[in-house]
Order: sequence, then C-alpha cells, then structure tokens
Amino acid sequence: MRAVLTWRDKAEHCINDIAFKPDGTQLILAAGSRLLVYDTSDGTLLQPLKGHKDTVYCVAYAKDGLWSPEQKSVSKHKSSSKIICCSWTNDGQYLALGMFNGIISIRNKNGEEKVKIERPGGSLSPIWSICWNPSREERNDILAVADWGQKVSFYQLSGKQIGKDRALNFDPCCISYFTKGEYILLGGSDKQVSLFTKDGVRLGTVGEQNSWVWTCQAKPDSNYVVVGCQDGTISFYQLIFSTVHGLYKDRYAYRDSMTDVIVQHLITEQKVRIKCKELVKKIAIYRNRLAIQLPEKILIYELYSEDLSDMHYRVKEKIIKKFECNLLVVCANHIILCQEKRLQCLSFSGVKEREWQMESLIRYIKVIGGPPGREGLLVGLKNGQILKIFVDNLFAIVLLKQATAVRCLDMSASRKKLAVVDENDTCLVYDIDTKELLFQEPNANSVAWNTQCEDMLCFSGGGYLNIKASTFPVHRQKLQGFVVGYNGSKIFCLHVFSISAVEVPQSAPMYQYLDRKLFKEAYQIACLGVTDTDWRELAMEALEGLDFETAKKERKKRGETNNDLFLADVFSYQGKFHEAAKLYKRSGHENLALEMYTDLCMFEYAKDFLGSGDPKETKMLITKQADWARNIKEPKAAVEMYISAGEHVKAIEICGDHGWVDMLIDIARKLDKAEREPLLLCATYLKKLDSPGYAAETYLKMGDLKSLVQLHVETQRWDEAFALGEKHPEFKDDIYMPYAQWLAENDRFEEAQKAFHKAGRQREAVQVLEQLTNNAVAESRFNDAAYYYWMLSMQCLDIAQDPAQKDTMLGKFYHFQRLAELYHGYHAIHRHTEDPFSVHRPETLFNISRFLLHSLPKDTPSGISKVKILFTLAKQSKALGAYRLARHAYDKLRGLYIPARFQKSIELGTLTIRAKPFHDSEELVPLCYRCSTNNPLLNNLGNVCINCRQPFIFSASSYDVLHLVEFYLEEGITDEEAISLIDLEVLRPKRDDRQLEIANNSSQILRLVETKDSIGDEDPFTAKLSFEQGGSEFVPVVVSRLVLRSMSRRDVLIKRWPPPLRWQYFRSLLPDASITMCPSCFQMFHSEDYELLVLQHGCCPYCRRCKDDPGP
Repeated sequence: MRAVLTWRDKAEHCINDIAFKPDGTQLILAAGSRLLVYDTSDGTLLQPLKGHKDTVYCVAYAKDGLWSPEQKSVSKHKSSSKIICCSWTNDGQYLALGMFNGIISIRNKNGEEKVKIERPGGSLSPIWSICWNPSREERNDILAVADWGQKVSFYQLSGKQIGKDRALNFDPCCISYFTKGEYILLGGSDKQVSLFTKDGVRLGTVGEQNSWVWTCQAKPDSNYVVVGCQDGTISFYQLIFSTVHGLYKDRYAYRDSMTDVIVQHLITEQKVRIKCKELVKKIAIYRNRLAIQLPEKILIYELYSEDLSDMHYRVKEKIIKKFECNLLVVCANHIILCQEKRLQCLSFSGVKEREWQMESLIRYIKVIGGPPGREGLLVGLKNGQILKIFVDNLFAIVLLKQATAVRCLDMSASRKKLAVVDENDTCLVYDIDTKELLFQEPNANSVAWNTQCEDMLCFSGGGYLNIKASTFPVHRQKLQGFVVGYNGSKIFCLHVFSISAVEVPQSAPMYQYLDRKLFKEAYQIACLGVTDTDWRELAMEALEGLDFETAKKERKKRGETNNDLFLADVFSYQGKFHEAAKLYKRSGHENLALEMYTDLCMFEYAKDFLGSGDPKETKMLITKQADWARNIKEPKAAVEMYISAGEHVKAIEICGDHGWVDMLIDIARKLDKAEREPLLLCATYLKKLDSPGYAAETYLKMGDLKSLVQLHVETQRWDEAFALGEKHPEFKDDIYMPYAQWLAENDRFEEAQKAFHKAGRQREAVQVLEQLTNNAVAESRFNDAAYYYWMLSMQCLDIAQDPAQKDTMLGKFYHFQRLAELYHGYHAIHRHTEDPFSVHRPETLFNISRFLLHSLPKDTPSGISKVKILFTLAKQSKALGAYRLARHAYDKLRGLYIPARFQKSIELGTLTIRAKPFHDSEELVPLCYRCSTNNPLLNNLGNVCINCRQPFIFSASSYDVLHLVEFYLEEGITDEEAISLIDLEVLRPKRDDRQLEIANNSSQILRLVETKDSIGDEDPFTAKLSFEQGGSEFVPVVVSRLVLRSMSRRDVLIKRWPPPLRWQYFRSLLPDASITMCPSCFQMFHSEDYELLVLQHGCCPYCRRCKDDPGP
C-alpha cells in the first residue's frame, strides 16, 4: 500500500472536523469559526461559509433530515459526563456516546441507555473518538473505540469486547472506517495518519504531517482520504493497493485483506487461507514451498504431503529478521531476495550463502526448476541483459543481451527457446543456443510458454489473447488481463486482483500443423485437448498423407484396437478398394465398405458387394446413386432413381426446381392419397409454376378442401371459389373476406361492401360504407353519398334483428334514412348552383329547396350549404311568383356568410324583389290530401299539414306532395290478414260510416265505425277524411277489417320493411294518377317520372336497383 498526495491546502485555524457530501463531490470542513467548502477533484475552494460567532467543532451533511419526522422537536437527555464523540449504527436504531470520564454509553433512538461500557483507565482515558463499522457483511454491529489511554478497542452492540486492547503509543484524535469497513484510519499526536486492519493491526502510514492530526475521513465509495491538522493543513491522498502474489504451475498464492494469504489450486479450484495477523509484504511459491514476508520476519511453509492435490501447509522455518527487498523468490532450500541491482541467497535459517551484483536494475526474476539446492533462476535487467543463475553457483551466465529493457521473461520446456516482452510491448522469441531472433509479435504485456509443448506460447495485450505455434500465424481471441501461465490447454490469466484458468481448445494450431503435413507435431497438439471431430480429422489427414503411425496412435487414443479395421482404412487410402471392402466386412463394418464405394461413385461394385441383402441397404444405395446423379447435373436420372427408391420428396423437389410440370402431375397421380407430404409438396410446386388446375386436382385427391379454397383465392379464381363455397358453407369466410379485400384494393368498394356483408363481417362492411360516404361528401358527390347512406341504413336494419342491438341500430337506421333523403335532394341544388345549365325544371328546384329547408336539422350535415338552398329557393320563388317566400329567403341570406361568386346575384335579387307584390302565387300552395287544407309555402311545422298534422309524402324525383295518406291497421290485424282482405275487392255493402275519435294521454286515434243497416254508397275511407283538427297532435288513420275489405289493391301501396319494422300502408286518393313505389328503397314516384328515370339510368335513381333485380 502506498499513499499519493493529490492536493494540499492550508487554513488559518485548526481543522476541527471534516465531512464529505454523500456523492463525494464536495468536502466541508470546520476551521475556527468558518466553514470551508472544497471541490474534492482538484482542491479548489468553492466558498467560505460565515455566520458562526464561535468555534465550529463538528460538521455533517444531512441525508434524511435533522430529526425524526414523527417528533415535533429535538428530544434532550442528561449525561453523567462531557460527551466528546458519538456515532449511530447503520440502521439508525442505536447511538454510541464517548465521554470524558472514559465511559461509553449506547442508547436507543428514544435516548434510553441500553449498554454502559466502563473502560479500565476511567477518567484518565477519555473516549476521544468512536465509530461503528459500516460493513453490511458483519453479523454484529462492531464499535471501534480510540481513547487517550493510547489504546484502540472493539465492542459488540451488547457491550462485549472483541479481542484485546491494542496499544497505539500516541494519543488518538480521530478514528474512521475505510472502504466499507475493511480498514481503519487513525490519527493523533504522532502527527500522521495510519492504516489499520479492522482488527486493529497496523498496516502502514498514509501521510506524515507537521502537527497533530485532528480529523481524517474516507471519501465515499473510493480510495481517497482527507486529513485535517491542528495547524490548518488539509491533505488529500489516494491510497493505492498493489497486488502481492506468486504463481507456480497450477498453484496461485495472493494477499487478501492485507494480512492474509490465500493459496488457490487453479485446476481443482480449492482454496486455503493462511492468517498472518500482520501486513503481508511479499509472497513466493515454488513446488511444495511457500514464503511470506512480514514486516519483521519471513515465514517458510511446506505442504504436509507430496500429493499434488494437497492444500494443507505448515510452518517449516521462521527467519526473524527485517528485510528490505523489491522481489522475493523461494526455492527448495533457499530464499532469494532482490534489492535493485543485488541478489542475495539465504538459507531457511537466515544465513546468507551467496550474493550476486548486477550491472543494472533487476526487472524480472523467475525460478525455472532444477534439483533441490541447485535450482536455476532466470533474471531480466533494465539494460536488456538476460541471465541464468544457479543457486549453488557464484557466477551468472549471460544468455543474451538486447537493446530494450526487459519486462517479462519465460523459457520453453526444453530450455532451448526464450520469450521476452520488452518495454515497447513487443514479444521477442530467441533461440538460446544460437542467440538468433526467431520471430517477434507486437502488442504484448506478458508471455508464457506451454509447459507441455515446446513450440507453443501465448501472450496477452490490447485486450486479446494470442496463441502462437511454431512460426505459424497468431491465433487471437478476446481476453482481458495478463497471461501468467500456460499448461496444456489451460491458460492462467490475472485480471485486476483475481486469476482464472481459461480452457482454450487447441484446434487452431493443430490444423496449422496439418496444413503443413506435420502430423507428429499435430498429434502432440491434439494431445493437449481437441474435440472428437478434430481427432478424426487428424486420423484421416494422416492416412491420406500415408503417416500410418500417427493414424494408429490416434485410433489407440480414441480406444479403437481393431487391426482389421485400421488395415482396411490403409488399403482404401492406398487404392486397394476390394481388399479394403473384404476387411471391412470381416471386421463387421459392411456399412463402411458401402460408404467407400458410394463416395467413389462405384455403385455397381456396391451392388455386387451388397448382393441380395437387406432391402433397406439397397434403397440407401439407390438414394446415394441418385444423390450422385443430382450432384453431377443429371437431374432427370436422379428423379427416376429417387422414385424407384421411394424418395418422392427429393424427386418432387428436383422437378419443382426445374419447372417440370408434366413430371410433377405424373408423380402426383401415381401417389396414393394417404401420402400427404409429397402430394402437398407437388401442389405447392404446381401452384408456384402457374398450374393452378393441376394443383387443384392434387388438393382434391388429398381431400384438402381448405387448401383448395386458398388456391382459388390466391389465384383469384372467384367463380370456382364461389361454387365451392356453395357446396361447403363452412368456407364462406375464407372466400368472401379475401374477395372483399381484393375488390377494395381494386377500387370496387361497393362490391367490397356487399362481399363483407355476405361474409358476415358487419363491422368491416359498415367501415367501408362510412369511408365511401365520407369520401363522397368530401368530393361533393351527393347522389353517391345519398346512396351510401341508404345502404348504411339498410345495413343497420339488418343488424337490428339482433335483440341486443335493436334499439341502437334502429336509431341509426332512421338517422341514415333521413341523411340519404337530404343528400339525394341536395344533389340537384348543388348541380344547379355549380353547373352552367340545369337539367331540372324550376318547379322541381322550388320543391326541393322547400323540402330541404323544412327538413334540415339544427346541425346542418356536412357538405350541405344553407346558402345554396336559400339562393335556389329565392331565385326559383321569384321566377314562379312566390314573391313573399323569395323575400323571406333573401332576408335569411343576409344573416349568412355569402361566397363571393353569389354576392352580386344575391344583392341584385334583394333589390329587385322589393318591386314585386308581397304575396305568393296560389298555384304553388301545397294541398293536404287528407283534410284538403291549403298549407303555406313557408311552414313552421315542417313537412306536415298545419291542420291535421298529417306528414306529406313527396315524390323522390319532382318532390311534389303525392296524393297519398298513410293509414294503420286496427289492433289484432296482421300484415298477412290485411293483404288478404285488400285482395278480396268485394262489393261494398250499404252502411253508415261514423267517425269515432278516441283520446288518451299520449295520442288521438280516428276510427271509422261501420253499421250494417246504414245506407249510402260512399267510400268508407275517403268519406270522413276532411274534418277540423281539434288538437295539436297528429291523429293517425286506423282502419278496420271492413274498411280493408272495401279497398282496391291498386289503390294501396305497401312498404314491406323487413323485421323488426312493421309494414307501412298508403292509400291513393286519386286512383287515376298513377304512383310507383320502388320495391327496394320504398321511395314514391309519379309513374311517368319513374319510368323515364329508369330508362335514363337503367336503375332506380335512389337505390340504384336494376329493373330486373328482385326486391328485398
């Protein structure tokens, strides 16, 4: 251990106390009445803190507050004497107090005294410093105590003393633990800080000062120490702990906790600890000897037995004498001390027997073996000289001299080669006899020869391990640390303070020798440790090189003793194949003979050798012959051989790779339907080769309908897929889902929606429709938007058949139906305002704009412009004589934002309308066909009669009010019964029709009551429709069976809604004026208009149903 001064400063007053910031970045110290804050990295004074009027004796950084958060104030307790020092346990549960009268009081956090320790010195030994061990590994809390009786002691939390008091010979002023409780720092009147073990054994001096050391602290989680003195000096030191260790072959000894030595067996991983209880300065190990240098003596240990695995050491000798040396080496009967240029050889009794003086500083020394008492030493000097010294010889032998200083040395097992690492990190290898430099390698920091192989060494450097065999190129692999030994296949590597044995396969150097046909050397390398595959490769290479001796050794190494088998291998490599086959057969290895013939492509000889043997062997032979044909680019021959051998999969693979469709279908037709794997492979290749018909045939043969469906879908053969789906409904989703996606990808969204719907994927169907609708609105295609909203409504009606979703879906149905009607009407308005020419009559535009104005909700749907509706209404009203309505429209426009292109026309119209009369033309006034009331053009109630509240029914083309009245069936009459009654068309009997109005809390119902004895010839439905409305609520027309029977089928229109909706019934009051209802969307038209529109568009203008399509 050595201490390096990092920085130093001096204050004006005594340094009473020091504290580190928890993260170690700052240091605060008490100097007189001031506090000084330093940067620990470079000793910069960050700031002085003023404010105290008297001397500051103690400082500390707060970690978790000043007192317990559950207490409202600091609790106070009396003490029997002046308290000089205190320290909390790690868990914060107990506080130790050191007092001036020599008593130590241990209290809990409530202040209650639990333990009282009385020191022998009493008041003559004030407790000047105490500290709890911060280690978490200790079983018990340990308190270190330093008193002015010049002693240091250790106590458990219970008050029991650990060990004896240890004398200090100075008055201690401070004590603190270093690096998590492994060591102790002590300073005081001896004007220095000393490092002790946690048991109180002095290890060395951290730093000498000019005055008393009043305080010392270790920087958190580091190896730095700060010292504060009485004269105001602050010193900051870094402690550097060097590695003290020794290695001999597979035994490694190293220092632990500064006072212990651990000997580790690197192969068995056994360890033994030797406690010296003093600072261990040097360690040396050799064979069964272990030398440990302590401050005042050297201990020589020996093993109890000659057993190589024995790990029990006992003291053999003690040399009670203080020695100063740089390096220590132990031999069988001597120890060697190295001090700069001098080497001394001492016996185990401490007598100096011999001394050598060198020309330069000794940089490296190593024992290279020899008889006991006559061992050889390898010595490297700073001037580049390398010497060999024998313990019993006074004269050193110079092996060679190089230009650069020596860092590391090692000699090969035969003592013929020398490896040197110099100060330039270069590994140089010399021939000792000729002094010739054999080779050199860069980036080396240590080197070691293999103790079992003359020509192999390894060296480390730059984060890599390098293995070199003979003069072959270096084999590298990543490894951190220093190489210290190389034994067989194990490399011993020192990293930081630990050594590990790395198992390195010797395959790479073995193959390097094999490449040069050096079989004997390759065999030596293989003996160090290679895989079974490497052994077999070595044998084969040796046989090919006709080195039968090495091949035979390899077989013996693997435990093979069959001479016939070995001789057969020799004959085969000599070209005597028939003799080899006989020997293989005699040794019971017929398979090797077959392998030999097939490897040589001698298939005829193989068949002769096999004869009429096992069919499996014959099949194997044909398969190998087919493999050979395949490798020599004879694929058709290979296919035939594979088929004859039953290897259909391989035959199919060749046919598929070459695109031979005819051969594939031929194989598929010959295969049994149970052979699914080859049939499936056939179908796969046929599909890839664009022969879906043959692939379908194969799938049908297998009965794999699912794959057949996938084939039709992937090849887009939709008709075949639909036909298959009709026969097997379970594949409906597998067909219609991909079909819908394909339609969507090809911009056929409407068909895609229907396909999704048919596949039962309602969510996807609705999503497509919603997207189509949004796109249509965004692109101002309002007729398409109306169509998509109608489709959405019908989709919701279909889903409403599910009772769980009925209410929600019906609400959406009515909402989408309303939007479809609005967008259908608005399409004409939009085209009129955007296109230069209009295709609609003024009356139609007038009716549409009135319909929209009365139907629009508060929140105008997206894309619909109120400005365009009012502008069209004003323009057409003015043209048709509805001047009052035109004025109203222009007034409404004044409150809206007008686009620039309409601004001039609207301003002009607003002025010119003032010159017109303030009334509307009576010809335009709509008539209610139920109560015959003329309704105003501007109706605040909307599209209903102001008198009877009967909703108007509009033509979906001209938007005229149709002469239809909706009626409802009397309770108990079903739709089927109503149809049958209407279809009877019997003559009406004479009757007296009476009108009965029934009122309840929620509705009013008008019922027509007939009597048998009444007279008259009037229609019971029309006779009583005109009446004065008594209330403000709508009273529906409810008919009985008798009224239904009086109706004519041609006068009744029925909207036959699917469940859960009820059918709707309408009676035409002008039978001569024909009305047509679309059987799909149930929209009403004047028959002439409908026929004309169907002729123009080929379908219903609303739902786009073709005239030939059946209704819903």
